[in-house]
Amino acid sequence: MMRALWTASTGMNAQQLYVDTISNNIANVNTVGYKKNRMEFKDLLYETLERGLVKDGQGKPVNLQVGHGVKVSATTKFFTPGSMEITSNPYDMAIDGPGFFKAVGPNGEEFYTKDGSFKISVDGENMKLVTADGYFVQGSNGDIDLGSDVKDVIIDESGLVTVRRTDDTLEEIDTMIIATFVNPAGLESVGKNLYKTSLASGEAFDASEDGSGGAVLQGYLETSNVQVVEEMVKLIQAQRAYEINSKSIQTADEMLGMANNLRR
Repeated sequence: MMRALWTASTGMNAQQLYVDTISNNIANVNTVGYKKNRMEFKDLLYETLERGLVKDGQGKPVNLQVGHGVKVSATTKFFTPGSMEITSNPYDMAIDGPGFFKAVGPNGEEFYTKDGSFKISVDGENMKLVTADGYFVQGSNGDIDLGSDVKDVIIDESGLVTVRRTDDTLEEIDTMIIATFVNPAGLESVGKNLYKTSLASGEAFDASEDGSGGAVLQGYLETSNVQVVEEMVKLIQAQRAYEINSKSIQTADEMLGMANNLRR
C-alpha cells in the first residue's frame, strides 16, 4: 500500500509543475515575442514482480511489473510564429521567420530575442538602437549607430538600416544581424525576453545574407504564440489529474486504516 502513496505523490508533484508551466504561459499571453512552453513527462523505475517465460510454446508471455510513478523530464519551448501586430512605430520590428535579433549586454554578453520593440539611446548627438533594457542591437559592424541629425529610420526586409538626415540625404548605416540556430529549442531563457546560446542550441548563424532567417518587418511586433483556450483546457486537465492523484492517496490511506483496525 505504501507504493500507492509514493506513486500518487509523484503524480501530484508532476501536475503541480505542469500547472506552473501553464500559468507562466497564460501570464505571458501579451508578452511580445514570447514562445510557449510544454511540460514533458516520463515514467519511473518499474519493479518486476514476475517475469514472463515461454517454453515450447507454453507459459506466461508477459511480465508482471508495477511502476513507481512519474517525473518531469523536460520543458520544450515552441518557436511557432505569433501574430504580427501593426504598431506603425519605426523602431518596432518583427521577423517573419525563424530568425532572432542579436543584442549585447553591458558586460559584453551576447543575447538573442524575438522582441523587436526597440528604442533609441542618445549619447550626446549620436543615437543608437537598443532594446527596452538598453542592450545594444547588433549589426554586421557591431552596435547600430544611427549618428546624429536623424529624421527617419528606414529598415527593409533584409535588415538594411538606412537613415534619412534632416537635410533629406539618405545614408546606409548597417545590416541587422538575423541569427538562426540548428536547435532553437535548446536556447537558454534568461528572462527579459532574451535567450543565450547553449551546447544544445549550437552556435548562432548569421542568416542576414541568404535571408533564411526571415524578413524584417518595420512597424510590426510579433505577439505571443500562446493560445489562451488551449492553455485553459490543459489547466483543467492538470487540475483533474492532480485531484485524481490526491484521491488515490486518500484511498490508500483509508485502506491502511482498515488494515490497522483489523481485529482477530
